[in-house]
Amino acid sequence: MRGKILNILLVVLSVAAVTVVLGSKSSWADNEDANRGKSTESERQTDANAQRLLDEGKQTFRFDTFGDEAFWSDALQLHRAIAGANFGGVGPGVSPATALAVGLKVDSDALPQSLISQLKHGRVDLNDPGTTLALLKLNVVVGVKGNFRTDGSLQSVGITCALCHSTVDNSFAPGIGQRLDGWANRDLNVGAIAALSPNLKPVADLLGVDEATVRTVLQSWGPGKFDAELFLDGKAFRPDGKSAATLLPPAFGLVGVNLHTWTGWGSVTHWNAFVANLEMHGQGTFYDPRLNDPVKFPIAARAGFGNVRSNPDLITAKLPALHFYQLAIPAPAAPAGSFDPAAAARGAVVFNGAAKCAVCHVPPIFTEPGWNMHTAEEIGIDDFQAKRSPDERYRTSPLKGLWTHQKGGFYHDGRFATLRDVVEHYNSFLGTNLTEQQKLDLVEYLKSL
Repeated sequence: MRGKILNILLVVLSVAAVTVVLGSKSSWADNEDANRGKSTESERQTDANAQRLLDEGKQTFRFDTFGDEAFWSDALQLHRAIAGANFGGVGPGVSPATALAVGLKVDSDALPQSLISQLKHGRVDLNDPGTTLALLKLNVVVGVKGNFRTDGSLQSVGITCALCHSTVDNSFAPGIGQRLDGWANRDLNVGAIAALSPNLKPVADLLGVDEATVRTVLQSWGPGKFDAELFLDGKAFRPDGKSAATLLPPAFGLVGVNLHTWTGWGSVTHWNAFVANLEMHGQGTFYDPRLNDPVKFPIAARAGFGNVRSNPDLITAKLPALHFYQLAIPAPAAPAGSFDPAAAARGAVVFNGAAKCAVCHVPPIFTEPGWNMHTAEEIGIDDFQAKRSPDERYRTSPLKGLWTHQKGGFYHDGRFATLRDVVEHYNSFLGTNLTEQQKLDLVEYLKSL
């Protein structure tokens, strides 16, 4: 009898214990539900910091010249060519029609409604340099900042990141529309714009040539191209006689991607500092002892570009937010109707299988996680551009937003005019023996990324 009573007591106690535990768990669950959605002070600080960096980075990307007016205006006198003789400068000046023809863009969102109405009714003289000055005063020319004297004359101009790495959607008119940050401006003729400068002697002295030679080199680049290494090694042309300039790269879809230039010079932060100091000619600090090599980089070594120190430094403090903003810019989705969805679905299978594309362009970042660099021999092309970089290799470029690159060609120098040409190159080089249908499907998939 005592044994039975003891067993019953144990069962009762067990049930009570389970009830307590279940009740506690229910209470915990209730508390968890109540707390779900709340954020801690640390989380709120992180969120606020992220938003601050985005806002500051966008402003820097779009509007900060880093003090490069000292180069473009004080030294090269570019502002005088833009204004023209009738407005205190030299020459015919740069009209909006000319500016649009060399790929400059206008932000329609920043245009006053009255000016939009006048443009729509054809009441604005787009062949008058005075109109260009008016647009610069409104700060609507993407990537170009004008500074004016109290009498209204143009005192100086500077350039920003957006000049080369933004465009517009042409929603108002060709070259006029809403900003598309991060897009490579494949219409922009950087060389032709720089060649307008009345005084190219500072560039000629740096390169050890005359001004006429500098203008010839600048005019050889063409739309959508720029030679970032010219000021480092002085190699203006390839062995085949073609320009050494490369295509302007996009600045979107870079999150998760190691190295951010055609030949892998460095990360976004390195390249932003490099470009702001050595290409835009802003006033800041830049350190890269690789540029001290007098054989590979004779121009840079002689000029001391491996260790630049400016006082004041107008660049360094802005690099963190600029980095954050650029990494936040997503690659644009391919527009509906720009590719065949059924063919693209078949092409994805080819991409990940028979074509061997995914070996290097690993989804979903479409480059290698890790050290995404290859020799020229590994990808079946010449090594001219690779040899101009410290690592002497080419980066596996990420493919998201590839559809936006179709103007100007593919690869670092646009050597392949179409995606089909790229597919044919690798089909031959890798010996993948794709069928005609597989090639067509693969192209549609690449257009869809």
